[in-house]
Amino acid sequence: MPMYSEKVIEHFRNPHNYGRIENADGTGKVGNVTCGDVMQLYIKVKNASSAMDAVITDIKFETFGCAAALATSSIITDLAKGKTLAQAMAIENADVAKALDGLPPIKMHCSLLAADALKEAIYDYLKRSKKPIPKGLERNHKRLAADMKRIKQDHGVSD
Repeated sequence: MPMYSEKVIEHFRNPHNYGRIENADGTGKVGNVTCGDVMQLYIKVKNASSAMDAVITDIKFETFGCAAALATSSIITDLAKGKTLAQAMAIENADVAKALDGLPPIKMHCSLLAADALKEAIYDYLKRSKKPIPKGLERNHKRLAADMKRIKQDHGVSD
């Protein structure tokens, strides 16, 4: 059994910002083919003159997965709330793991899922708003869409 930090245990037992945002401005859903963890992140955004200067005013998550998946989902909401889209896009999995005082190596993929879910929610917001999507975000989205397609195929889920 992996050894978790006190922060991981705290976020697992008392997750921050758990739930769904009705009429979210952006939604990001990601999953891991190997472990079966699935995360869905919802964001509300206050528009600004520049798309990347828009601010995440509210953020919530729903996650099906292990303790590390729940903890990383919880902490990414804390890290992103109140940030501009540019600042939120800069949050990487290492930032997520560090904010939780580390993760066991076998659970580091959960921090990547959390960062990817946030980026997918930002992508969805930009796409819905018909705002320019940075090339790196577009590439990331295509990779994640292929992963989700594989998960659905592996589990016999249709769109």
